[in-house]
Amino acid sequence: MQEQVRIYTDGAARGNPGPGGYGIVMEWVGKSYKKEFAQGFKHTTNNRMELLAVIEALKKLKKPNLNIRVFTDSKYVADAVEKKWVFGWEKKNFKDRKNADLWKDFLKEYRKHNVSFTWIKGHNNHPQNERCDALAVKASKEKELLEDEGFKN
Repeated sequence: MQEQVRIYTDGAARGNPGPGGYGIVMEWVGKSYKKEFAQGFKHTTNNRMELLAVIEALKKLKKPNLNIRVFTDSKYVADAVEKKWVFGWEKKNFKDRKNADLWKDFLKEYRKHNVSFTWIKGHNNHPQNERCDALAVKASKEKELLEDEGFKN
């Protein structure tokens, strides 16, 4: 698989649940293309923000069938996909699964591309991960925060 896009993501929630946000850094391999995105939410969880970061990054891609490597410090997200748990959850219609709304959105976007995940240790001086973390935390502190419509206490 010839890698075309690298996506780095991170999510944060202060209080968990509490105000949260995500950060994304996207790089096109072999080109000097780099984009950053972030968004904050009033009341959410860390896991929701970790997953939403990946979904929003995938949604930004204009062409289908790209080869993508997602770098995340979330074992929750990386393991769910790489260990294929999410496909079992889907077969059971996400019964008794947290964040079912986001996992359904994720699978729609995931299936448009060839996506693999690499888990990286958080807060370990990985430049893009540190940048994503800073973006996510900053977004969670913005004055105008969105509602996380799918979050239920």
